[in-house]
Amino acid sequence: MGRSPGTRCGNGHDGAILPRRRLLVALLAAAGVCHAIDDDDGRSEYQVKAAFVCRFGNYVEWPAQALGAADEPFRVGVLAGSAVVEEFRRVAATASVAGHPVEVRRLASGEAPEGVHVLFVSRAMAGHAGEALAAVQGRPVLTVTELDPDGTTGMINFVLVDDRVRFDVLLPPATQSGLRISVRLLGVARRVEGKS
Repeated sequence: MGRSPGTRCGNGHDGAILPRRRLLVALLAAAGVCHAIDDDDGRSEYQVKAAFVCRFGNYVEWPAQALGAADEPFRVGVLAGSAVVEEFRRVAATASVAGHPVEVRRLASGEAPEGVHVLFVSRAMAGHAGEALAAVQGRPVLTVTELDPDGTTGMINFVLVDDRVRFDVLLPPATQSGLRISVRLLGVARRVEGKS
């Protein structure tokens, strides 16, 4: 039985290599969308983004002890309006990262994002993004935004391309924070900056 180039038969472990297309389909399936977002499919843009954010943690190598004990939650801090936060909470209810349940915490503007593993900043909170991102700079916190790609963004920044949710990755701040983003995730990014 033949194998696709660059693949390896796996047993379900995270170490199995997946072709780029299969990984993207897996991420999209986890996000509950395999096609464009529109009003007819009943899925919101934030349902898709929340599912991506809740899966990204599984494609990051975290520093030792960063995730805490096995029974501790993986915390996602969301700087956004209440409707977006509720969408994240709905998706997180069935998600896990490295065996940890996912917990979503709404952050108020100006609140220090303490104790989170992921910080998500919505475009509605763009005016507070710089302060929030600076507060976690150099710490093992994956920052995810949906900001103007020509300005300051998180390590991962969502963009809409032909009504599809895609993302760009900025590697230098991730490296400076002690996070290593998997090449599997980089392979499905629209653009990767800072690749050596």
